[in-house]
Amino acid sequence: MNSISNDKSWKFSNFIENKNFKFDKDQIFNVLSKSEIDNAYQAISNWEDYSPTPLISLNKLSKDLGLKNVFYKDESKRFNLKSFKALGGAYAVEQVSKTKKNITVATATAGNHGRSVAWGAKRLGLKCKIFISEYVSENRAEAMRGFGAEVFRVKGNYDNSLKECINQSKKNGWEIIQDVAWDGYEEVPKLTMAGYAVMMKEISDQVNNNHITHIFLQAGVGGMAAAMIAGCARYLKNIPNIIIVEPENADCVLQAVEKNKIVTIEITKESLMGGMSCGEVSLIPWKIINNNAHYCISVPDDKISDTVKLLANSTFSENKIIGGECATPGIISLIASCNSILKEKINLNSNSEVMLLGCEGDVDRELYEKLLYS
Repeated sequence: MNSISNDKSWKFSNFIENKNFKFDKDQIFNVLSKSEIDNAYQAISNWEDYSPTPLISLNKLSKDLGLKNVFYKDESKRFNLKSFKALGGAYAVEQVSKTKKNITVATATAGNHGRSVAWGAKRLGLKCKIFISEYVSENRAEAMRGFGAEVFRVKGNYDNSLKECINQSKKNGWEIIQDVAWDGYEEVPKLTMAGYAVMMKEISDQVNNNHITHIFLQAGVGGMAAAMIAGCARYLKNIPNIIIVEPENADCVLQAVEKNKIVTIEITKESLMGGMSCGEVSLIPWKIINNNAHYCISVPDDKISDTVKLLANSTFSENKIIGGECATPGIISLIASCNSILKEKINLNSNSEVMLLGCEGDVDRELYEKLLYS
């Protein structure tokens, strides 16, 4: 491939080192316990059609960047939902329904979480209500309707859809299955995170004797990132450098880590990475991320389309990979880091074995094709 090493057009927007970093397994397991993580794997690995998603070597990319290995966890192959979110919402629905019968479940979503909740509800014959913002594509809405969910579109952003979900659920007695935690609402988000940690169990089995030195974790409200940190604590013998990645216009985790407290940011421009366009880190993930992530980095949208194309045309790997918009920021930030002062700062070198999360496939087919062919 044409070399992208030293291509300065691959840029990051902001970068910070976490001054509060002190990886503490006991503290992590106090938030999300070993038994909660293990129970999720035990349940999900017994679901019909379960199989670990592929771990792909981006061997061409690693060679170009001068790294030992770059691994890509391909969540486009997760059940028939094409996203890691299949592990979380559906698992939470299953667990809640064990203690509460004939419930109606409800959630707010930018797309993938709602699809998982709707799929989980359909598996169990439950009614499902989904709240989406005006920015969520009709393709994503139709996918949720395809699993039998009733979809309500709310004016404004994701936060507005969440507020409406909470209000309507209180009025109608619906069970909220949300991946966002707040004071008094923590158990279901923890179940969701425990489901996500299944990815780390699979990775630990797939890397064999390779020791992951760096892991780039996408963050919206932080649930997946925190779950993977907990998974590192549970399943890996070594602790890799943990880098949180966000859109430049929705860097709520970066700003929270920098200020050492949860902050609410105003999103003045929505990122193409809609599932990551969140204004505030969730309470439970924050308890893990705050002290246990080494670095935070934000990236612009500029290279999303290029990355989608490079994944699809086998430029990074021997494999043709279908990666959606939210699968790209780990790759973008890795390349930007290697082509800047960050390469030395975060110790990326010829011994580095890097893990990237390809967290979704073409879940929004119309947007995917736009990015692929633009």
